[in-house]
Amino acid sequence: MTDVRVALVTGGNRGLGFEIVRQLAEKGLKTVLAARDPEKGRVAAEQLASAGVQTAIAVLDVNDQTSIDTAVAEVLRLNGRLDVLVNNAGISLDGSRAAVADVLDVSPDIARQTYETNVLGPMRLIQAIAPHMRERQYGRIVNVSSRMGQLSGMGARSPGYRMSKAALNALTRIAAAELDGAGIKVNAMHPGWVRTDMGGSSAPVSVQEGADTAVWLATLPPDGPTGQFFDNRKAIGW
Repeated sequence: MTDVRVALVTGGNRGLGFEIVRQLAEKGLKTVLAARDPEKGRVAAEQLASAGVQTAIAVLDVNDQTSIDTAVAEVLRLNGRLDVLVNNAGISLDGSRAAVADVLDVSPDIARQTYETNVLGPMRLIQAIAPHMRERQYGRIVNVSSRMGQLSGMGARSPGYRMSKAALNALTRIAAAELDGAGIKVNAMHPGWVRTDMGGSSAPVSVQEGADTAVWLATLPPDGPTGQFFDNRKAIGW
C-alpha cells in the first residue's frame, strides 16, 4: 500500500496520454499507464523508464466492462487507493482526415462506435472508480474533451466526434454535480490541436503543452474548480 496519490491514465501508451503520465509521475504521483494492448503498454513504460520515469501498467479496454473492473481491482489491490482518473482514451473516426466526415454521409455505425469509446468508456470508468474516491473523500477526474464539442461554437464536419465530445462535456457536468461535496473534482479540458497520431504532424501544439491543463486539473487543491471546461488553464464556455 502507498501514501502517494495514485493516478490512472487511459490511452497512456502514446501521444497525449503518454505525456500526461510522464508529467504526473514527475510531480510525484504514482502513475498507472492504461493501454488496451499489453505489448504497447510495456514498450511505453520502458520508454519512460529509460528517461528515469517509473510507471505501472494496466491492460484496460474502455469498451470492455470486465477489462475495466479487472484493471481497477488490481490497482486498488496493489495500492489501496486510486485518487486520480484521466479519461484520455478516445477515437476520431470521422475527423478532418477521414474519407467521410459529413453528417449527411457518415455511417451511424461510425457515430455509435465513437460514442461508445469517447462517452460510455469514461462513464464506465467513473462508475468503477468514483465510489472508492467517495470513501476517501478525495478524487480528481479529468475528461479530455475538445472545443469541437463546444455547443456555442459548434460547426460542420466530424459529426460523430463532435457529438461524442459534447456528450462527454455533459457527463462532466452531471458527474461534478452528483459528486459535489465528496472532495471530488470533475472537469473537462481542451488540449488544443496537438501533434499526435490523431492530430497529425502539422498540428501547432506540442504534447507537452497539450498535457499541461490535464495535469493541472489532476492535481487541483481542495479549493479548485469543479464542473468546468478549460483551455490553457482558463475556463471556457460549454
